[in-house]
Order: sequence, then C-alpha cells, then structure tokens
Amino acid sequence: MYKIGILVGSLRKASLTLKMAQYIQGENLPDLDFEIIDLSRLPIYNEDLETEEPPQSWQEFRKHIKNKDAILFITPEYNRSVPAVLKNAIDVGSAPHGHNAFEGKPAGIISLSPGKMGAFGANHHLRQSLVFLDMPVMQQPEAYIGNSETIFDTDNRLVTESTRTFISQFIIAFAGWIKLHSMNVFLLKQ
Repeated sequence: MYKIGILVGSLRKASLTLKMAQYIQGENLPDLDFEIIDLSRLPIYNEDLETEEPPQSWQEFRKHIKNKDAILFITPEYNRSVPAVLKNAIDVGSAPHGHNAFEGKPAGIISLSPGKMGAFGANHHLRQSLVFLDMPVMQQPEAYIGNSETIFDTDNRLVTESTRTFISQFIIAFAGWIKLHSMNVFLLKQ
C-alpha cells in the first residue's frame, strides 16, 4: 500500500482543486492510500523561525511529508503561476537546508482552471520547483483540466465522463510511476 499525500493549492472550501482532491481520495483505489494534507495552518516561511524549535505546524507538516511514499499536487493557477499557499508549503517542507522532506518522493501534478488552458502556467512553474527538490515528476500523462467549473455537479460529484476516465488513467499511470521510483529508491539504499 502506497501512502500518497495530496497538496491542494487553494484554501477556499469550495475550490475546484479541493473537489478534485476529494474525488480522488474517495475512489478507494487498491494499493493507494490518499490523504489530503492541510496547508491552511502553515505560517509563511521565514528562516528566522528556523530555530531549535520551529513552529509546531511546520514540524507536523514535515513529518507528514516524510511519512508519505509520494505526493500528488492539485493546483489552480494564480496570475500564471503557483498559488502562494502551495509555494509556501514547498518552502516549509524543503527547509532547513539539508533536511528536504520532499527529496526523492515521486510526484504528480493535476492543474485545474475555469479557463481553457487548465492552469498550464502553474503546472509548469510547479514542475520547475519540484525538479530542484529532487522529486521525480511524472511526465505523462500531463493533467491540465480546463473549463473545470463545469465538471462537478451541485453535490460536488465529478460528472464529466471523459474527465473521470482521464483521471482514472492518470492515477493508474501515477501508481506505476510511484512503483518504479520506489524500487529505484530501494535499490539506491542497498
């Protein structure tokens, strides 16, 4: 069973990214245990707080990340880039220097947007940060979901058949990606 942390790039309770995260978490897929990790309590990263006793929420977040086999990022796009809450989580989890909680963890990215481009800019900005964090990021299939305000009904169910099929294919590919890179990490430790 692979433990996968989901980091959602929006704090809004009715966000499309949170709806997608909840949909994926609720799919009960064999060998995959998804957990949405709350980012709302993380203070903005400030190296001055990186003392013998950093903020408790930072410590808990880092422990959550370290205890996961992989991370799935689900993000909207703000001003053609990654939302501040997600960038802050990356900064908190990758610090202090030499203690990057994300290091070596396989990653996947799903970006959603009411616009037609499916948060393409945020997806690619996020990839750039994850490469620096030494996270092998799944290249294919890429997941840019445009017009995403139309894919959920009023009860937050994913109703677009083509999107459900695509997300299913994405998660199957992501499971294979995790398995491949988990084996690589195991072999490197031998």
